[in-house]
Amino acid sequence: ATARQSPERRLRVATLAAPPEYPGNTMIQTIDLTGRTHTTAELLAAVPRAAAAAAEASEAAARIIADVRAHGGEALREQAKRFDRVEGHELRVPQSHIDEAVAGLDPRVRAALEAVIVRVREASAAQVPPPAVTTFGPGARVIQRWQPVRRVGLYVPGGKAVYPSSVVMNVVPAQVAGVTSVALTSPPQANEGGRVHPTILAAAGLLGVTEVYALGGAGAIGALAY
Repeated sequence: ATARQSPERRLRVATLAAPPEYPGNTMIQTIDLTGRTHTTAELLAAVPRAAAAAAEASEAAARIIADVRAHGGEALREQAKRFDRVEGHELRVPQSHIDEAVAGLDPRVRAALEAVIVRVREASAAQVPPPAVTTFGPGARVIQRWQPVRRVGLYVPGGKAVYPSSVVMNVVPAQVAGVTSVALTSPPQANEGGRVHPTILAAAGLLGVTEVYALGGAGAIGALAY
């Protein structure tokens, strides 16, 4: 539809659906809603929601996390083999891998990362609320202070694409808030010999993060939690 056409004149929605004859396969289904005005309720009823798929994904994630809680590193390695096609890699990324990634980073990429780090740090600092004191009378005051948590675990996706921006957007606000201990996880890459993608490691290195784990998916969240 062009910018001049209203939703009432032309409204088509593409959704993912499994045809009845092939329940195991997902295909794109087009729903044509052209011709009349639709209320929010009608649109919600017309466009199928992936409730079953979401529930199935949630249950699968819960099983993965429970496995990590019960079996620790053994479960994490089995999951890496099953989901990332990686075996025998180091779960805790050695500092030497981070240093190598920083040293081998493309100068243009490094300049871009350093520039965005400065900007995100400045923008994050502007969001930190200052302490506030409300005085009602002699000895009657209410003091408000924002206190950072001591330690955070951050997840950086990396299964099908590389997101160094996720490193910056997660780590920098934590640092600005005053968090003193940061642990970062990102999936091991089969085409990198089981290492975390070097650009992710380089971004972590530029930010001074030394605790990095080659863990992906729900298992990584379970590891951070337990």
